[in-house]
This record gives sequence, C-alpha cells and structure tokens, in this order.
Amino acid sequence: MDTLIKGLTHTLYLVLTGDPEVFQITLFTLRVTGTATLISVLIGVPIGLFLAFRVFRGRYLAVSMVNLGMGLPPVVVGLFVSLMLWRSGPLGFLNLQYTPTAVVIAQAIIASPIVTGFTMAAVGQLNPKIRLQILALGASRSQLLWLILKEARLGLLAAVIAGFGGVVSEVGAAMMVGGNIPGLTRTLTTATVMEVSKGNFDISVALSVILLLLAYVITFSLTVLQQKGRY
Repeated sequence: MDTLIKGLTHTLYLVLTGDPEVFQITLFTLRVTGTATLISVLIGVPIGLFLAFRVFRGRYLAVSMVNLGMGLPPVVVGLFVSLMLWRSGPLGFLNLQYTPTAVVIAQAIIASPIVTGFTMAAVGQLNPKIRLQILALGASRSQLLWLILKEARLGLLAAVIAGFGGVVSEVGAAMMVGGNIPGLTRTLTTATVMEVSKGNFDISVALSVILLLLAYVITFSLTVLQQKGRY
C-alpha cells in the first residue's frame, strides 16, 4: 500500500512539474500507437469489408487466420519483425531495427487483425436486405460502401478502440524491435518494465497511472464519438 501511495504521489509530482523525460515518453507512446492504429484501420477495414461481402474458395481459412491474428502473442510478432529487420534478415538493408518505425510496424501487425475481425463482425451483423435496397436505389459501388460504413459505424469505432487498446498496452514487441532506447524508442510500457526490473516501484506505478490516464482519455473520446447521435 505504501508503494501505491508513493506511486500516486509521484504521478502527481511528474504531471505538475512537467517532467521532460516523462513528457517525451508519453508523446512518443501516443505518436507510435496512434500511427499504428491508423495503419491498422487502413489495412483492416478494407479486408474486413471484403471478407464480410465476398464468398470465395478459402474464405473459412482466411477468416480463421484473422481470428488467430486477433489473439496473436505480441512477443511472436516482435520476434518475426526482428528477424525480418535484423541486419542478416531480408529487410536488414532498411536499417529499421531499434527505430520508431520498427515499433510502429510491429504494433500495426498486432492491431490489424483486431480491426479486421471487428469490422467483419460489424458489417456481417447488418441486415442483408440493406445492401440490396441501396443497390436498388441506383447507388454506385463507392456510395454502397460509404452507406454500409455509416450503418456499421458503431462497430467500426469499436474496432478502432479495440485496435488502439491492443497496441497501447503492448510491451513485448516494442521491447524486442525498439530496444527501449531512451529518447528514441522508449514507451510508457517498456519504461514501466524497466523501472520494475530496477526495483523502482514508485516510478513504475507513476508511469502505469499515466499510461492508464492516456488510454482512458483516448478511449473516452472515441466512445463519445461512437455513442454520439445513437439515442
């Protein structure tokens, strides 16, 4: 209990004094998780729409791979990306290992199946007659997709929230591909793990609280956007 109280006190101190290192780590965390979530949306939403609309040979296999990816362990992703980006790997010439770009790549891979699965479920729950009605009114393919997205907006925003939640809480992949380098690739999660390993539990509690506050503010904003106009 003393450690928790010290951690909360330290959190207040860091926030009020505007600690530059914590501020930099928080901004970096927000930047990489936001970028990874955006990339996952650009990848996951079209794939989710395709899987929801199309019937083709091998669809069950594709859907099962998406479902597997939704529970994919981050350390496995980190290992895979590290092997690809390592100097001896096929993408080693890009020199991306231990860079913010590597962290974004790993987190985008983690979030993309989540967004895809939620999008597929959201669109699949719509009444099939809606699509026929839209086409009967003479809508073009782009208009059809736009109207379908509007109808499934609650589920799509849930996909974004889930994707963001999957990367903002991730630590294994970020540690493996980013290296937890101060001022370059250190995130709130990797910094927390480092402080715990050093025995600085009050600082780790403070970083955890800041991470929770950051995640709450983002998810609350997305939730307000999701629920706006529902009732």
